[in-house]
Amino acid sequence: MSGERVAREERGEPLRLSHLASDGRASMVDVGAKPVTDRRAVATSAVHLSQATLDLIDAQSAPKGPVLSTAELAGIQGAKRTSDLIPLCHPLPLSSIAVRCTVDRATSSVAIRAEVACSGRTGVEMEALTAASVAALTVYDMVKAVDRGASIGPTRLVEKSGGARGAWSAEEAPR
Repeated sequence: MSGERVAREERGEPLRLSHLASDGRASMVDVGAKPVTDRRAVATSAVHLSQATLDLIDAQSAPKGPVLSTAELAGIQGAKRTSDLIPLCHPLPLSSIAVRCTVDRATSSVAIRAEVACSGRTGVEMEALTAASVAALTVYDMVKAVDRGASIGPTRLVEKSGGARGAWSAEEAPR
């Protein structure tokens, strides 16, 4: 449990989802009164593949073209389109997006790391998660014809900073 959640439970405050109005309907959170702060988020994902498929990727001989660079560009596009894809996400003026895809032989996967930043009133976690997810989907799409056993996951937020709650890291979070 998060520290904030524990504190709320200790005070007897009910947990509530921020995107639900009092009548239970979905509602976009009003962030107009929040201060503008520098925000950053990092998400990761992985596409698990056969060693033969990783060989094709390393040799840049996959049938659909260069897998890693294509997936990196797709992840960048995904981050920029997050508010179009996720109904209650605010459109944000992103200042940087970095998506890095690498072959990880030890885990027989393509490892994906997406980092997104902006100065804004709300965080960029969804943009980082969308970037990592779209990059993973792109890897899958580019190799599915040669590796039917390909699988995606886990995809997760691993770091965030900025805003009222400050920095957070998955390494510090209790499960």
